[in-house]
Amino acid sequence: MSLLDDVARIQDEALKRIGEADSLESLKELQIAYLGRRGSVTAVLKGLGELPLEERKAVGAAANQCRAAIEQQLSLGQQRLASPKERTVFDPTLPGTGQRIGVVHIVNQVLDEICHTFYGMGFEVAYGPDVETDYYNFEALNFPPNHPARDMQDTLFVEGGRLMRTHTTPVQARELEKRKPPMKIIMPGRSFRNETISTRAHISFHQVDGFLVDEGVSMADLKGALVAFCRAFFGEGLRLQFRPSFFPFTEPSAEVEIQCFLCRGKGCQLCKYSGWLEILGCGMIDPAVLEKAGHDSEKYTGYAFGMGVERIAMLKYKINDIRLFFNNDIRFLRQFV
Repeated sequence: MSLLDDVARIQDEALKRIGEADSLESLKELQIAYLGRRGSVTAVLKGLGELPLEERKAVGAAANQCRAAIEQQLSLGQQRLASPKERTVFDPTLPGTGQRIGVVHIVNQVLDEICHTFYGMGFEVAYGPDVETDYYNFEALNFPPNHPARDMQDTLFVEGGRLMRTHTTPVQARELEKRKPPMKIIMPGRSFRNETISTRAHISFHQVDGFLVDEGVSMADLKGALVAFCRAFFGEGLRLQFRPSFFPFTEPSAEVEIQCFLCRGKGCQLCKYSGWLEILGCGMIDPAVLEKAGHDSEKYTGYAFGMGVERIAMLKYKINDIRLFFNNDIRFLRQFV
């Protein structure tokens, strides 16, 4: 019998015995018997140097093939005899492991809905820088130096005499300088104030401001636009009222209030027992603001409004803590998928 026949016999015998093995210990013994330092296959490989060149090549190739077949069979045997915890079996009928898909943050959802409502009324959108100058943030909006109205907004100042904008209204001042009437623009963005973080206040928040400037614009136009927005956003049949207020850049000024969702005007903790919830501020643009931007206040008039996005979201979805918007708690955010 030739060495090639011996190799074939060893392979057949080894594969049969491995297939019949009933324990991991038996497999270990067979591995040593065939592939160990004194194993059958190892002996054939060690004796290759004594063979003629042509026979050495043929026997070496057969022995290596035999070794690979035995190793593969040993691996299959180990999987077959492994404990259930150690066994790695792929079941193609099981459902796959899905990946969680991200969703739009609730603040961005509300911001997009607000903007979309005003898009439908023909408003354009404009953006401005987060880091502003004192001129655009205050002076151009009728906040003179040392004016007490500046104390209404606790400002974060940065190097170079600049500041983090306290509202998105500076974009209005910039657009008034760049454009000529008629103008109909909304200005979404982030604002910053040096406030103590609490359930109702945060150092950073989002706003949407808007304004319209043209000939013959009146308070009636402002009221019509805001009533249409409130009913589109909160639902038809909504009751709302305009209450006199004060803002340096509008005159006259008003705050818009809607009937409380919870108590329907009867008075509760949410509305501080008034029956009404404030949602935004508005008014007719002060002639001084138009004059600073180079527009004839005798010819043109305009209105302006502004609202806090987080506040709108808190009212619409009955959220009692503004900090929830910034904590990135997936349990909270998934409620608005």
